[in-house]
Amino acid sequence: MEKGLSLPQDCRHFLHSLRMRSKYALFLAFVVVVFVFIEKENKIISRVSDKLKQIPQSLVDANSTDPALVLAENASLLSLSELDSAFLQLQRRLRNLSLQLGMEPAEEAEEEQRLEAEEEWEQLEPRPPAEAPPRRHVLLMATTRTGSSFVGEFFNQQGNIFYLFEPLWHIERTVSFEQGGANAAGSALVYRDVLKQLFLCDLYILEHFIIPAPEDHLTQFVFRRGSSHSLCEEPVCTPLVKKVFEKYPCKNRRCGPLNMTLAAEACRRKEHMAIKAVRIRQLEFLQPLAEDPRLDLRVIQLVRDPRAVLASRMVAFADKYETWKKWLAKGQDQLREEEVLRLKGNCESIRLSAELGLRQPAWLRGRYMLVRYEDVALRPLQKAQEMYRFAGIPLTPQVEDWIQKNTQAAHDGIYSTQKNSSEQFEKWRFSMPFKLAQVVQAACGPAMRLFGYKPVQDAASLSNRSVSLLEERGTFWVT
Repeated sequence: MEKGLSLPQDCRHFLHSLRMRSKYALFLAFVVVVFVFIEKENKIISRVSDKLKQIPQSLVDANSTDPALVLAENASLLSLSELDSAFLQLQRRLRNLSLQLGMEPAEEAEEEQRLEAEEEWEQLEPRPPAEAPPRRHVLLMATTRTGSSFVGEFFNQQGNIFYLFEPLWHIERTVSFEQGGANAAGSALVYRDVLKQLFLCDLYILEHFIIPAPEDHLTQFVFRRGSSHSLCEEPVCTPLVKKVFEKYPCKNRRCGPLNMTLAAEACRRKEHMAIKAVRIRQLEFLQPLAEDPRLDLRVIQLVRDPRAVLASRMVAFADKYETWKKWLAKGQDQLREEEVLRLKGNCESIRLSAELGLRQPAWLRGRYMLVRYEDVALRPLQKAQEMYRFAGIPLTPQVEDWIQKNTQAAHDGIYSTQKNSSEQFEKWRFSMPFKLAQVVQAACGPAMRLFGYKPVQDAASLSNRSVSLLEERGTFWVT
């Protein structure tokens, strides 16, 4: 009887134990299934979130719109961030439970949690905006009849550069300064201060010097407006106004009076700026501009054989050189001393500025380049590439195409920028009297030696193209 009664009791214990094990097994299986399911769902949502988070960045680049504002309408980024956070919390609770059941090592779980928290923080942290390329300010510093209009076109033809052609002409016409001494220094300071404001796109500074004065920031008297593409393109080129005509109209289109406000806005929108100026003679006066943190100044000094410069000026500015012409025609032995001193002073001013640049003072280091016009005429594309590389601006195919088309042109007017450059740069040799060349060589000898221009000893050498007047020079690029 006792034996028969004990058997059912053992069975009851066995069945109870079996039921408890089955419950634990089912619970563990349920936990594992839920964990795996959540892991898969979380990965899918994370991938979708990453895809969606890439969208606002492209929208910012295209439309400059705040990503939070764009996505708030569709409730995408914000809702996904909250959903990610909820899943992370559920994930941590399940892992804590799995740790208690001995399913996952504690160190690995903590490391994964740390990595996930860092990833979540990186996703929520705003991305810094991409840095804009530095704005360059290029000054093409030259004197009259050195080919500066031609070389200036290298910068005028590039669409992302705001180019001004001789804006200081207005200051020279309005403010009177005598040559030499304190007056020369005073003119240099005025030119420098106006140049600084122009580089900062404060074009209103010119209104004080334009005659007649602009009205409501409108003027039709800006010097050589047509030589600056930036002043002749939309939106600066406004519709024509009846009975109002530009004194210096745009070349390829008809525009109304120049609106200084629109021009200043266009200047600020361009990536870089370049100015051609033949009225800046002393390089040392530019030190405040080179040290101004708002400017990243690059100075390109353009020089030319002084014999060629004088020959060109005697044609272009005939009235100013009547004394020289009479001296040549009458065969007098001596030229007026003041004429020779003026020529010598011009050459010395150019030489002293170049020597200062080549000495590499700290304020000018990496900001000065010396270029000979003759080298540009012989190798225009190569020299354009060197100048752009020095300025830190990528050269566009548009400029390259212009150079190819305009350095093989047959037209060669006095003020033309279209030349067969390799043939024209020495044209002056065949019409200059030898005694005129002698005067220039005596007055400008130091400058000629610095720049590598060879003197001639007789008339035959002057007119003989096979006799080179150039010494080989590398790129005058101070880094």
